[in-house]
Amino acid sequence: MLTFDYLWVFLLFPLPWLLRALLPPRQSQQVSVRVPFGNRLAEAMSRSPVAVIAAAAPTRWILPAILWTLVLAAAARPQWIEPPITKELPTRDLLLLVDLSGSMDQKDFTNKSGQKVDRLAAVKEVLGEFLDRRQGDRVGLVVFGDAAYLQAPFSTDLELSRRLLDECQVGMAGPRTALGDAIGLGVGLFDESDAQAKTIIALTDGNDTKSKIPPIEAARVAAQRDIHIHTVAIGDPTTVGEDVLDEQALRDVASATGGSYFFAADRKSLVGIYDELDKIETRKVKTVSHRPRTDIYYVPLAVALLLSMASKFAAALSRRTPPELAAQTTRVHVNPITGSLEVDG
Repeated sequence: MLTFDYLWVFLLFPLPWLLRALLPPRQSQQVSVRVPFGNRLAEAMSRSPVAVIAAAAPTRWILPAILWTLVLAAAARPQWIEPPITKELPTRDLLLLVDLSGSMDQKDFTNKSGQKVDRLAAVKEVLGEFLDRRQGDRVGLVVFGDAAYLQAPFSTDLELSRRLLDECQVGMAGPRTALGDAIGLGVGLFDESDAQAKTIIALTDGNDTKSKIPPIEAARVAAQRDIHIHTVAIGDPTTVGEDVLDEQALRDVASATGGSYFFAADRKSLVGIYDELDKIETRKVKTVSHRPRTDIYYVPLAVALLLSMASKFAAALSRRTPPELAAQTTRVHVNPITGSLEVDG
């Protein structure tokens, strides 16, 4: 789309005609022959090859008017506006906390094919599908066992996050569970975030047995920083001993931050939970549109230059006379005011 930055420049269009009307024209003396029947004589002589007729006509103003318009167009700073460039900016930082303790190795889940798989394999499959629906978000990944470790920093490269999730193995962070430390690490990761919505999804199958910070205390710190935590409990709630599933602690963590608690007994329940989280954590994408502008002032200037050169070339060709007729050439001018013919010999 074409636009002009200084549109007011076109108000100067009548300036040459105003100057001509206000300032007297320059007077010049010219030797000529005046006859009262100049119009008829000019018509007769126009058929002769030895005469050049220069009659005053309104068309002599057309080319100067075009050239002046082109100069004004260049001075008005014409710009070509390119199609808009749209960029999607993430408006939510989403952090996944995945338990890699020894109990995640129990094969009490089924995959899409109906085969028995361990808990972590089921989590990877469902989380991968969940990540596919998070386009526009920055997603990070923290794994925890005896301690919490950053597996993938916040990034919009969801394929990278999914690949790093697939590389996780049971026990690689230690056999026990440090959920509170994982939440604390996640809260620290959000310090550099200016996203409007900050969310943690913590997924575990046991109780906290290793954290230096109790999960509820870490959750209260998260709540002070407007971080919502959704907790997902997986596995067997009847488990006893060190691997007991502490559902109450997970409920308290979610409640303290305004999040939700979910329990998944099998893969079908786990899929349903992430479907529900998709509804709760609705993706919001901020679109920034920028339309690049390109200055094209040189185009009207180039057109004006070419027209001017073409007119000068045409005038030079019209004044060119064969050598044998040069001595016989007569220039005839018709005075538009008196109608008389002025002849230069």
